[in-house]
Amino acid sequence: MAGMSRRQVLRAGVAAGVSAAAGLTFPAVLRAQVKPLKIGLLLPYSKVYAVLGESITNGMRAVFEAEENRVAGRPVELLREDTEVSPPVALRKLRKFLTSDHVDFVVGPVSSAVAAAIRDPIHQARVILLNANAGDNALTRERCSSYIFRTSFSNWQTSYGLGAWVKQRVGGTAYLTGPDYAAGYQIVGAFKESFVAAGGTVVGESYVKLGSTDYAAILAQIGAAAPALSFSFFAGSDAVHFVKQFAEFGLKGKVRLTGAGFLVSDDVLESQGEAAVGGISTLHYTRTLQNPQNLEFRKRYQALTGRPPDVYAVQGHDTARVILEALRQTGGDTADPDRLSRVIRGIQFDSPRGRFRFDPATHNVINDMYVMEVRRGEEGLANYVLSVVKDLKDPGHCPNIAA
Repeated sequence: MAGMSRRQVLRAGVAAGVSAAAGLTFPAVLRAQVKPLKIGLLLPYSKVYAVLGESITNGMRAVFEAEENRVAGRPVELLREDTEVSPPVALRKLRKFLTSDHVDFVVGPVSSAVAAAIRDPIHQARVILLNANAGDNALTRERCSSYIFRTSFSNWQTSYGLGAWVKQRVGGTAYLTGPDYAAGYQIVGAFKESFVAAGGTVVGESYVKLGSTDYAAILAQIGAAAPALSFSFFAGSDAVHFVKQFAEFGLKGKVRLTGAGFLVSDDVLESQGEAAVGGISTLHYTRTLQNPQNLEFRKRYQALTGRPPDVYAVQGHDTARVILEALRQTGGDTADPDRLSRVIRGIQFDSPRGRFRFDPATHNVINDMYVMEVRRGEEGLANYVLSVVKDLKDPGHCPNIAA
């Protein structure tokens, strides 16, 4: 009771006696004073990527609800803010998290453009950001930070492993397409890098505005070029429109549809239907994986949401697991961000996607990347694994991570 006057000490003693007389035990007093663990979810809950934000959130909920929404004795509060896939909106919501809510962690975003915008404020505030989706390569390369960890993928990882694979097994000519923003150029560029290195030829390349609904111009160019395959990065509703129109234009069966796994991932497959069948992609998760962690997660996620998990749900799951494992090691203490960063760097566990761990040199997750084909099988319409690219590390280097 250092710093208290004799009168304050006496008052504190009287108050303690009143509490004890009322049947409130000392441990109960301590529990009442435990600070909640505030996690700011900076995710899209509207517009083109709304389903991604919901899946990440629900994946986190599945983990925390299994822990009765307490981590290392601290009650968990998930504070949701919609980025609207807009960097200015996201910056405004982030300021609220940092200055009003005083969150312990920030989780998100989905868009690489949003991730690029919030990098500097996160770094300056020394708050841990667990990047649960945005794959902007720079965030774990030249714009890395001791306080930023990627629990999802780098854009490079999602497509590099597919280029040489399809050159050897599908064909030697490709037309490339994607959305006209950072992720589009990086993901398409990584595929191009490995495809060309393996001896492939790119016969055309086109980019369109994010949120487009009409792909007629691109599809006409693909048809005219007549490549062995097309490679595309689209996600969410963009992926639904592109894949369905690809089939409607008569390209299915003539040009092999390939892409980063978001093009035909579990969240869009039912909407795409038969148009997606035969599509080949790479991604770090499919619900058809048979490891014990995935089988258990599928049960819990289905019970929580009424539907099977997708890749974004698993990214939410693993983000929550990182928080859980970190606080177990720190005894619930989040006051020292540098200590927390060092702890998170060494976290490893078995995830529904496989073995989860960070590359300490970049803070980017090391992923097994699954080469998959869409077909109807025991799991219904789903992505079934053809091959695995093991332990794929992003090739970048981070000069800013503190030892």
